[in-house]
Amino acid sequence: MSTVEKTATDAEIEAGLPRPCGYKILIALPKAEDTYESGIVKADVVRKQEEIATVIGLVLELGSEAYKDKDKFSAGPWCKEGDYVIIRAYSGTRFKLYGTEYRLINDDTIEGVVTDPRGYSRV
Repeated sequence: MSTVEKTATDAEIEAGLPRPCGYKILIALPKAEDTYESGIVKADVVRKQEEIATVIGLVLELGSEAYKDKDKFSAGPWCKEGDYVIIRAYSGTRFKLYGTEYRLINDDTIEGVVTDPRGYSRV
């Protein structure tokens, strides 16, 4: 039996996203490019693999306890909503909503913050 993914409005997507609990952070993953730099179209399986193995994410929301441990985060939060961050590939709780993959990760798993996420790829 095949499933057909429902297309959704931005409002439906926003309403459907979970609110991160405790020290969790909600991350959106970027869509992979459809073509290589040479212009050759990527196979669907390649594009999908790039999307799920990405090391870049967009911080959508911080849980209520994220970065509250003053001993662990004495210099303050490592990131904020709207930041692009480097995370480990396949990290966190992975889930899809209307065909797009998201992650819930721990606050201490942020590896770095980047200004421009374009050009980054997993090695």
